[in-house]
Amino acid sequence: MMAEDIQHNQKSNFNGLTKSAKSGASKKLIIKNFKDRPKLTDSYTEDTWMKLRDAVSAIQNSTSIKYNLEELYQAVENLCSYKVSPVLYKQLRQVCEDHVQAQIHQFREESLDSLSFLKRMNRCWQDHCSQTIMIRSIFLFLDRTYILQNSLLPSIWDTGLELFRTHIVSDGAVQSRTVEGILEQIERERNGETVDRSLLRSLLGMLSDLQVYKDSFEQRFLTETNRLYAAEGQRLMQERDVPEYLHHVARRLEEENDRVISYLDQSTQKPLITTVEKQLLGEHMNAILQKGLWMLLDENRVCELMLLYELLNKVKGGLTALLQAWRDYIKSFGGEIVSSPEKDKEMVQELLDFKDKMDHVTQRCFQRNDTFINAMKEAFESFINKRPNKPAELIAKYVDSKLRAGNKEATEEELERILDKIMIIFRFIHGKDVFEAFYKKDLAKRLLVGKSASVDAEKSMLSKLKHECGAAFTSKLEGMFKDMELSKDIMIQFKQDLKPDLSLICKLTSLLTGRVVIGGKCNLLWLMRTHNALSDKCVYVFQMVKLQEVFKLFYLGKHSGRKLQWQPTLGHAVLKTEFKEGKKELQVSLFQTLVLLMFNESDECSVEEIRAATGIEDGELKRTLQSLACGKARVLNKMPRGKDVEDADRFHFNSDFRHKLFRIKINQIQMKETVEEQVSTTERVFQDRQYQIDAAVVRIMKMRKTLSHNLLVSELYNQLKFPVKPADLKKRIESLIDRDYMERDKENPNQYHYVA
Repeated sequence: MMAEDIQHNQKSNFNGLTKSAKSGASKKLIIKNFKDRPKLTDSYTEDTWMKLRDAVSAIQNSTSIKYNLEELYQAVENLCSYKVSPVLYKQLRQVCEDHVQAQIHQFREESLDSLSFLKRMNRCWQDHCSQTIMIRSIFLFLDRTYILQNSLLPSIWDTGLELFRTHIVSDGAVQSRTVEGILEQIERERNGETVDRSLLRSLLGMLSDLQVYKDSFEQRFLTETNRLYAAEGQRLMQERDVPEYLHHVARRLEEENDRVISYLDQSTQKPLITTVEKQLLGEHMNAILQKGLWMLLDENRVCELMLLYELLNKVKGGLTALLQAWRDYIKSFGGEIVSSPEKDKEMVQELLDFKDKMDHVTQRCFQRNDTFINAMKEAFESFINKRPNKPAELIAKYVDSKLRAGNKEATEEELERILDKIMIIFRFIHGKDVFEAFYKKDLAKRLLVGKSASVDAEKSMLSKLKHECGAAFTSKLEGMFKDMELSKDIMIQFKQDLKPDLSLICKLTSLLTGRVVIGGKCNLLWLMRTHNALSDKCVYVFQMVKLQEVFKLFYLGKHSGRKLQWQPTLGHAVLKTEFKEGKKELQVSLFQTLVLLMFNESDECSVEEIRAATGIEDGELKRTLQSLACGKARVLNKMPRGKDVEDADRFHFNSDFRHKLFRIKINQIQMKETVEEQVSTTERVFQDRQYQIDAAVVRIMKMRKTLSHNLLVSELYNQLKFPVKPADLKKRIESLIDRDYMERDKENPNQYHYVA
């Protein structure tokens, strides 16, 4: 019976079934006249298989198939319908296996070079895949019925993979040459040569599809990669500087990632990149940091620092090592700025510049990592306090210089930014009381002499200090401004009480300041102030003495029980005088005024004569004469000429003096802060600290009653806001014991008791 007869009988049976179903919905379905299925003849099964085998052979040999593909598909379906599937599956597998086994001989040729071998292997694999797909399309019915229903049987495609793996790829010699060839091509590419990436992608895809990728290739590949980069890392660390080496590492990592995308299996990416990072970075991490980090920071190599952070972030422990090296650099570089006395003049500006630079690095290069920002703060706090007190003093003086000349050097916005930066450095200082002492002294001078560039800037700085340290820290400083306002009111009252012909205009702070205009050949404006130090013993002219008495009667009449003390060093005046060129006004200090007034009586005076007449201290007198005779505005002539003033020099009035301005300010040569003044300010701070230590000890003991020495010292460290040595604490405790504020335990000398 032919296939057409079988199909016809099946069709007739199906039609009978359909007619019975259409007879009525209420009737039962009855199948009638069902004939027995005709049996297949032996010749049909054998002939059909011969057709199928010829078709498979034609596919395998790349020749034309004699039969129609639909006919072949139907033949497979007919055989499966008559349960010939097991035999058909075995026959098909055997034919495929015989063909694959026959392919092995082409890989036995020793004369084939590596690349030719790989190309032959790839061609064989591609042919095998296309043949398997074609064969499966013919035997699709078998694949979807019999094979699918038997879970132990591999599909036709899987069978093809299994046969290729078993008889070709698993062959020791073939597999070895394949893997060696692939590794050779990858090494060439790593050395800069161009290779056929599509060939590598196909072959590695073959190994992956055959499930031998990890065992046969990946382990060997990672081992070779490890060996290659271990040698390369050792060599390049010796040959190249750190920036060049970092760029090389970044390029290598990019290349390896590109290989994963192009032809390696995705599962290889993590171990591959880890291997490269370990050999090029992990093994040389300390050398990179020791050799290059400080250089990169010194030269502000932002791009390389950014790259270093990104690379070390990939390595285990990389950021921890970078963090420590970063902290060490800041301590070392900053320590040099702070610990060098010769750099004191530029210390604060260098600290500000250094802080700006480190902030820029953390923002741009270290991705604003909070750990690095905190480490930077800790490092700054560490090195800036290694030299106690001096940074605090210099920061106070730096603020003074900015608030004196802020509007001349910078706009209000720029000055505000500078003050904000100074406050950042200020936060790192432990001895803030030292800063307070020097800042208060300088603020007093600015207010008394009227040298403050901006009241708004002064109050802004006080607001920043108050926000940082609390109201108690700035209460005395704020009191100075209140006193300045109070002085204005007192001076208004004084002006109203004066007779009009005196034309007296005065100012007053808690340290009194005033301006007085006196009639005569020279009009005089001068400054007076109460001061808690000894007044300078200079000789005032008659008009000054008279005005002193007038103001004294007024002030003591308003405030009984107070004492006025005059401080001429801060005085200033405007003198009207005549030169050959015409009338001019000279804005001068009080000492300059006293010297110039002498030339109303005489055209020439010696140093000794001026000293005797004015009573000005010798050093101050020479600076005053130098400003009048050796500066830009020389209203006096010195004989002999020279920059320095000697006791034998003589001076005479320069009537030929010329100047384009009507009012000329003659600056007094400023005496720098003496060592004695500096030491005095520092000693006052230390004295205040002793009082604070004593108060803290008593406060703690009063609350705890009994305490051991170690616990007391620990409590003191927690409460005191300035650095203190254990020896200093011990001295203060001994002092309090001597003054009967506390006592030692008779049995345990390290135990203290509070004495009520």
